[in-house]
Amino acid sequence: MMKEYLRPPGAGDEQDFLKKCIHCGQCAQVCIFDAIELTPGIDPVQAGTPRIDQTKAPCFLCMRCPPVCPSGALKDVPIEKADMGFAVLHKDQCFTYEGSIICRTCFEKCPLRNTALILTKSQLPVITDACVGCGVCEYVCPRKAISTVPARRMSEETGGGND
Repeated sequence: MMKEYLRPPGAGDEQDFLKKCIHCGQCAQVCIFDAIELTPGIDPVQAGTPRIDQTKAPCFLCMRCPPVCPSGALKDVPIEKADMGFAVLHKDQCFTYEGSIICRTCFEKCPLRNTALILTKSQLPVITDACVGCGVCEYVCPRKAISTVPARRMSEETGGGND
């Protein structure tokens, strides 16, 4: 199975992104968290395009990458419209839902805390529709109870986009 990865904020529709991306790497150069890497390989469409492996370094939504994109492949959007994907919480693996300890790591580290990730009953984490799929919660979860589904996979599964 191919390893899942995210596109940077503002990439939008995968096919549109791939048509516009000129493989310049400017987005990776401005990423202060070293989250953006360029896709290796010889595939002329994919090689050199930016991607984020949220298990190594997630996107902290600094939003420096879209403004430097010369081709418009990364649209300059507000944080709330980054639309990189969506986080899925696997409650059966979560410390808090399990009842062993109260863990707030995902909540505390979420760049959109109290919007994309909220706490119910003052302790149970819930991922809301405001999640943009940056991968931070997946990266910081000590139990690996969260996985991030890339936007392009969500489109494939639903047959549409994230409009």
